[in-house]
Amino acid sequence: MAEAIVSLAVERISELLIREAVFLKDVKEEVESLNTELKRMQCFLEDVDGKAEQDTRLRNRVSEIRDLAYDAEDVIDSFILERAHQGGFQGIVKRFTFICTKPWHLHKIGVQVKAIQTKLQNISKNLPAYEISRDGEGSSSVFNVQRQLRRTYSHVEEEDVVSLEVSTKDVITKLMTEEDRPHAVVSIVGMGGLGKTTLARKVYNHVDVRRHFDFLAWFSISQQCKPREVLLSVLKKVLCPSNDEREKIEKMDEIELRRTLFDALKEKRYLVVLDDIWRSEDWDILKPAFPRGRKGSKILFTTRNRNVASRADPWSTPVELSLLTDDESWNLLCKKAFPRSKMGSQCCSEEFVKLGKEMVKKCGGLPLAIVVLGCLLATKQSVAQWEMVHKNIHGHLNELPHQDRQYGAVNRILVSSYNDLPYPLKPCFLYLSHYPEDWEIPKKELIRLWIAEGFIPENEEFLMEDLGEKFLEELIDRSLVQVSRRDYTGTNVETCRLHDLLRDVCLKKAREEKFLEIIQQPLHEREVTLAEPMLRRISIQPSQWRVILKGEHPKLRSLLFSQNVKLAEFCISKYKSFKFLRVLTLAKSDNYEKWHVSTEIGNLQHLRYLKLYYNRKMILPRSIGRLNSLYTLYIKSGYESAIPDGVFKLERLRHILIKVADECGFRWRQGFTSKNIETLKFIVVDVKPVENNAVLRWTNIQSLGIVFTRANYVKPTLILLTKLQRLRSVSLSIFDGSHPDLEPLSQYYHLSKLKLFGRIEDKPHPNGHVLKFLPSNIVKLTLVDCELSQDPMAVLENLCHLRILHLKHAYIGSKMVCSANGFPKL
Repeated sequence: MAEAIVSLAVERISELLIREAVFLKDVKEEVESLNTELKRMQCFLEDVDGKAEQDTRLRNRVSEIRDLAYDAEDVIDSFILERAHQGGFQGIVKRFTFICTKPWHLHKIGVQVKAIQTKLQNISKNLPAYEISRDGEGSSSVFNVQRQLRRTYSHVEEEDVVSLEVSTKDVITKLMTEEDRPHAVVSIVGMGGLGKTTLARKVYNHVDVRRHFDFLAWFSISQQCKPREVLLSVLKKVLCPSNDEREKIEKMDEIELRRTLFDALKEKRYLVVLDDIWRSEDWDILKPAFPRGRKGSKILFTTRNRNVASRADPWSTPVELSLLTDDESWNLLCKKAFPRSKMGSQCCSEEFVKLGKEMVKKCGGLPLAIVVLGCLLATKQSVAQWEMVHKNIHGHLNELPHQDRQYGAVNRILVSSYNDLPYPLKPCFLYLSHYPEDWEIPKKELIRLWIAEGFIPENEEFLMEDLGEKFLEELIDRSLVQVSRRDYTGTNVETCRLHDLLRDVCLKKAREEKFLEIIQQPLHEREVTLAEPMLRRISIQPSQWRVILKGEHPKLRSLLFSQNVKLAEFCISKYKSFKFLRVLTLAKSDNYEKWHVSTEIGNLQHLRYLKLYYNRKMILPRSIGRLNSLYTLYIKSGYESAIPDGVFKLERLRHILIKVADECGFRWRQGFTSKNIETLKFIVVDVKPVENNAVLRWTNIQSLGIVFTRANYVKPTLILLTKLQRLRSVSLSIFDGSHPDLEPLSQYYHLSKLKLFGRIEDKPHPNGHVLKFLPSNIVKLTLVDCELSQDPMAVLENLCHLRILHLKHAYIGSKMVCSANGFPKL
């Protein structure tokens, strides 16, 4: 991991040397020399990667190098801030020639750089000889990783990993047995990594189960049960509330939530899954919210504790998952380590079989460990490489007491798989530890955070988002990350998750590397005071609805806040205490009519990712237009919020998502021509149509949301957008109520996702149905409040690629006709 941290420091310095060379003046030579020394250290770290765990002295040296790389990054970021405070800094995007950096500041930079360099040289004198490759890039540099990732992936879905047919039938039979008693609980019991959640998901999504119950809901409990969040989540799903009703529900206390959920479920035959429940006390708190319901209503548990299952329902025998037999373990390992068409006849050679069977025994029949080991071995092509993996696992176990060896073997396999990652992927994996246990992680959010952190470099061959997707696919391919949900295409990842055992490894490594720390809010206290000045990333896990962060924290790069932001208020006391921040999420409660976001936010010159939540009116300061390093801006508010013009001049912005409850977005700005923009939601086009020259520069845009107040602006705008070859998702909201001309949509050959919101006049027309212009390649279509009077099915059923169709107040007629051969992919 240290080599990844050094690599990030090298990249920052290299960028500085290119962009700001004119201002470095007399210290440029020192900075270049430091960069060279860090590159040499980077190559050394790659050579010793994995060896430091067995060598205390080497481990200490690696730790020292890592800390010096952090120091180097701090010096560079301080220089950038000084340039910004002189009024001429533009991120590290533009070079200025009219402002001179003060000599005393350059002297200070020079002294700091020299001190770091001297320390690195002292370390290098005590290290074994190492060489720097000719191009200064290590064997697993990000560029080599890019080359390795230029392949397609064929992910094995979880249900294909272990045969669960018998257990699936047992659970389905128990769920569909119509017992007429309150709180009938079916439990799946077994140790972590056995496949309890996989089995529960398979049952939950089974067609017979979904037909049998009127209502189904799923919630992951984990070790830190939060009853209010459980009740709120299930209640929202059963009621499908409007925005106003949602606000009212969110203000309820736990007693009100229990009573409301009880009333909502009492006439339904329901199935609620409580995944990964640890304590009987958690169920005791939740139980009063669940009525007898209609005959056959059930609760499904997954738990590691058999006593939890027995106490919840003494009349129900739990379904217990057992460890795999030796033969089952070997078959599973072969499936992962020898994918079809890989390694040819080698999979039958005696050397591979002997080593494989010895290693799989160390997994103790645990499917998770076998799968991770298999994915690790799949990256090794020779017997010598397999022997090295075997040695790493076996050598570590000899150091453990005999009674700890089974668990130690599983843990060692997981750690070995992490150690084997190419170094650019290690910080990406460790970053996952900031999410709470059992959290469903949105892919787009994760990749944007990786980019903001600098884990994914800019390069000409790939968009950073595309490279981030390949990084995630590699982690999934190695079974270090699990797919939770696929998106509307059925193939791409929408959300992912980290298994509990892997999260334990991930969090332990993140803490060891001083990479990230979880801060638990003290119970019954609103304020969290940061005391550790060396932390660079922290994830706040609140215990209450309001969190105020205090304390000086000059080295902090990321403030991560992954809880349901609607349930919590999160703010910081002094922005200047967090001057190096790159990632920031702030949320405000609705106790105030307006939220005046502090003008100090404009001083966070390193900020690359900013999220702001407030369900009332938000007042944004003009200073937000000074955030020249910003990649992602996400604003969600309850009322229209004026967006300062300066935001639309930020050239590095790639994702703008501004959602407002009443008007859905922000007004169109003439002259907004950022060529880096990829996501733009939602533009309100109300006074003038979109400009031709603006649209032509959006060459990378993939997702676009537009709100039209006049139907006559729809056609000219759609004609312009046909020139955007990367556009995949479009949302059109039309509030005029007259007849919008949708004919240009037929030219959207690359579009796969379309949403039409608002009334569309569809009187009989000689050219046919108003929807006949929908592009044939659409995969997901959403029609909301369209109030069509003609049956749309005759047109929609001919969309041969359509997988998902959402209709909400889309048709006001009384009859819909679908032919037998319509909707071939729905």
